[in-house]
Formats: sequence, structure tokens, C-alpha cells
Amino acid sequence: MQIETALLIGALFACATWLILQRSFVRILFGFILLSNAANLLVLSMSGRPEGRGAPVVGETEMPLVDPLPQALILTAIVIGFGVTAYLVVLLYRLFLDQNTTSVSEMYREEEGE
Repeated sequence: MQIETALLIGALFACATWLILQRSFVRILFGFILLSNAANLLVLSMSGRPEGRGAPVVGETEMPLVDPLPQALILTAIVIGFGVTAYLVVLLYRLFLDQNTTSVSEMYREEEGE
């Protein structure tokens, strides 16, 4: 199961990197979304398997406890990623209204012609 998760994380990071390096701002936005999801999945996979561990509640238990910190970090990262994604969507919308394009090459081609 760990090798499949590692391959999935690697594929997500590779696709995100490829999308971020494109010339269309829409693809860059999707690349950022994939990159944040891949990072969240990486943190979750590094936290270990919760099998055989108890819930981290007050009380006496003989089994080892699950570390709640990775889940808290991922929840925080999801909220921050959503906020940044919302900002990038508004920025992309404003860019489209001002420039009438979402392509970097078309935007700079217009500047060179002026």
C-alpha cells in the first residue's frame, strides 16, 4: 500500500509541475491545486498507519496513540490552499477582463506590438 501511495504522490507532483510550467494561467491554477493536494497527501502518508493505535483522548490506555498533529497540519493547509486558490481565481478573472486573454505569450505579444 505504501508503494502505491508513493507513486500517486509522485504522479501528482509531476503533473502539478508540468501544469505550473505551462503558458496558460488556467493551467497554472490547476497545477497549484494539484500541488497543494499532493503536499497534503505527502504529509498524511508520512504520519504513518493508524492501525493498532488508539485515539488521543484523556484516559489510560495500553496501546500507542495516534499523533493528531499531521491531521491538524493538513486541515490548516487545506484552508490556506482554498484561500489562495480563491485569490488566484479572482486574479485570473481580473487578468482576463483587463487583457482579454489568459495566455502569457499572447499578453507579451501585444506589448511588443505597441
